[in-house]
Amino acid sequence: MTRIPLTEAQLRLPELIANLQPGEEVQIFVGDVYDGLRLRTVARLIAELQPPRKPRTPGSAIGTLSILSEDETHLKDFHDYIP
Repeated sequence: MTRIPLTEAQLRLPELIANLQPGEEVQIFVGDVYDGLRLRTVARLIAELQPPRKPRTPGSAIGTLSILSEDETHLKDFHDYIP
């Protein structure tokens, strides 16, 4: 867990969010120990955990692609490149 003052968080918010790892937390606080004020947490940023991906299964995409017509005329443009 990282703690950061509100004034610094306002300046660096995009950077803080980009650097968060899944499950990591950043606490944003107000107050200053030098002024004798009590530090008070006003916000927490917590990176979302990525949901586990279901494993792929062979054949799961069968039937999702349809070929409407066979077209070999476009290959004429590439005759210089095809051996």
